Amino acid sequence: MRKPLRVLGRLAISLLAVLLVAGVAFANLSPELGGKPTKAQRAAYAKTGRYVDGEFKNLVPTTLMTGEGSMFGTLWRMLFDKLPDADPPGPLPTQPLDSVSIIRKTADMVRVTWFGHSASLVEIAGQNILLDPMLSVKMGPLSWVTPKRYNPSVAITAEQLPPIAAVLISHDHYDHLDYKTIQRIKDKVGHFYVPLGVGAHLLAWGVAPEKVQELDWNDSVQLPGLTIVSTPARHFSGRGLTNRNSTSWSSWVLKTPIKRVFYSGDGGYAPHFAAIGQQHGPFDLALVECGQYDAQWAQIHMLPEQSVQAALDVRARVMLPVHWGAFTEAHHAWNESVKRATAAAALKFLPITTPELGQPITLGAGPLPQARWWE
Repeated sequence: MRKPLRVLGRLAISLLAVLLVAGVAFANLSPELGGKPTKAQRAAYAKTGRYVDGEFKNLVPTTLMTGEGSMFGTLWRMLFDKLPDADPPGPLPTQPLDSVSIIRKTADMVRVTWFGHSASLVEIAGQNILLDPMLSVKMGPLSWVTPKRYNPSVAITAEQLPPIAAVLISHDHYDHLDYKTIQRIKDKVGHFYVPLGVGAHLLAWGVAPEKVQELDWNDSVQLPGLTIVSTPARHFSGRGLTNRNSTSWSSWVLKTPIKRVFYSGDGGYAPHFAAIGQQHGPFDLALVECGQYDAQWAQIHMLPEQSVQAALDVRARVMLPVHWGAFTEAHHAWNESVKRATAAAALKFLPITTPELGQPITLGAGPLPQARWWE
């Protein structure tokens, strides 16, 4: 009996190895992988002091895997040992967004619409700014491996979006920089502002070079009535097996003479939040990563209680938790992060807003959404 079991085990391992090799080969041939910075660009990145031996570094020492397990073990647990409530029982409530409603606004209005995960539309200074617009149902070149979106569609399709003044990318992971979405919106976007190195992906995907601008931390650009600043984050990057940390990562500040919005991007808790708050705060609203955490990667993603503290550090008047509500990428219940963040915010007297997917929130126009629909 033992011999047949050993044979079956070897066959299963061989099949898994073949599938893995085939998958890696396909991924490396897929356009989704993106591009690579040129030699001249890499030399310029080295002058920043953050790019050493071909990799970008964080402000503080950061370890990718902090627990006792391995990356493979963590992946196995997510794929084959999922919690019973890892995914919601059905599609999440969504309010369809009409492109006409986006066009109708005043110059002094600040309106934010969250689409799930981190993808959000910020309407500020009369302009449309898209944050990490992952608007696809599936992600990456191997969609049978990567998580699938809870809902079969988002509140508005890429084709329905009106002209976009700027797209801000926090980093190049597939759940934030989506090839399919970029292909569908690139002709209606005025500018793509991205961390160092990420521009190579966009150029490989046919985005016009004059639309792409890479920003180092603390670099800023000016749009009419609006300043956009690239600020630090504590994370990592890479879209393949051989290009980890070959591109940088950022958080973002949006500010007008009267309103300020912060977006954390992805990353672990660190002193940079307090520094951003001191230099650019207070913020009327902070969109803060809140979800997809694990003891195995405690330095590159925040626990919900740390997300609340980060919002306090940047001196946010209101916190909008993001990085949840679309994909399961960690070993916790799909709504655990928002439950914990809401409880922590109440203890710290920090206002928190939890709109439904696609539900616009307008700052200064009455009470913000706080319905506990996610329960």
